Amino acid sequence: MSLISAENIHKDYQIGDICVKALKNINFGIEPSSFVSFVGPSGSGKTTLLNLIGCLDKPTSGKLKVAGTDVINLNRKQSALFRGKTIGFIFQDFNLIPVLTVYENIEYPLLMVEVIPPNDRKKRVNELLEAVGMVDQKDKYPDQISGGQKQRVAVARALVTNPRLVLADEPTANLDRKTAYIVINLMKRLRDEFKTTFIFSTHDQKIVGEVDVLYTLEDGELKSAEVKGGGKKNA
Repeated sequence: MSLISAENIHKDYQIGDICVKALKNINFGIEPSSFVSFVGPSGSGKTTLLNLIGCLDKPTSGKLKVAGTDVINLNRKQSALFRGKTIGFIFQDFNLIPVLTVYENIEYPLLMVEVIPPNDRKKRVNELLEAVGMVDQKDKYPDQISGGQKQRVAVARALVTNPRLVLADEPTANLDRKTAYIVINLMKRLRDEFKTTFIFSTHDQKIVGEVDVLYTLEDGELKSAEVKGGGKKNA
C-alpha cells in the first residue's frame, strides 16, 4: 500500500484577476521507506507539492492520501494534529529556535504534539542525539555550532516524533559539498533504521544522485518518474 497517493491533483492560485495554475493533473504514488526527490526549475511546482503533502495547503481539486488519511478533508485543527504525529520537516535555513539548546530543539516537538512522560522524552532525544552524532554538543545553542551540525539537529528534530514521513525543502542548499554528503548519508542511514520515507524538493545534484526515485516537474506538470537503476517511466 502506498504511503502517499495523489490522483489528478490541481492547484490554482488567484492573483488579482489572474489564475495561476501551479499544479496540473499530478498523479503519483510513493511507497513506505522511500528516498524520493521532486526536481525542476524555480516555479515548476516543487514547493507547492510539498506543501500539499505536508498538509500546509490543500489542492484545488483531486485526491490526496497520506499514510492512509484523506488529507484534503481535514480541517485546520485536524491538519495540525496529523502533521504533528505523521510528518517531520527539514528546512533549508534549519529553523532552529535560537534560545533553545541542541537538546531542547530536538525535544521541542514532543512537548508540542504529544503527552510523553519526561523519562521517555529524555530517552528518545538521547537516542537521536547519538544517531546524528551530536551528544557532545547537546548543551550548546544554535549560534555555537556549524551549519552542518545545525542540519543534523534539524534531522533529529524531524524524526523525534517517529513520523512516517519527512519532507525536506532544499536541506543541503546552505552546506558545503563534504558536509552535504555527510547529512545525505545520515538521512539514508536513518531511513534504513527507522523505515521513514524522505521526500525532497531540491535543485541539488548531490541529493538527486542519491535518491531511489526522481520525479521531474515542469510548469506545474509531472513530466517523468525515474526509478534509479530501474529505467525511466512516464508519470
